[in-house]
Amino acid sequence: MKFPVTLYQDEEGWYIVECPIIPGCLSQGETQEEALQNIKEAIDLCLEVRKEKDLPLTIIK
Repeated sequence: MKFPVTLYQDEEGWYIVECPIIPGCLSQGETQEEALQNIKEAIDLCLEVRKEKDLPLTIIK
């Protein structure tokens, strides 16, 4: 399953990536590639926790 993400570089040079339809789901990396790889793991973990807590998996905007 594919999820939308936003990616930007912060003032210190780190790449920040978040999934806007999963509250609190974000990650970072020193490169764009690393950040995008890290968000895949973060999405899996966020969905797992939301499922365990019986929360909606995503928020449709």
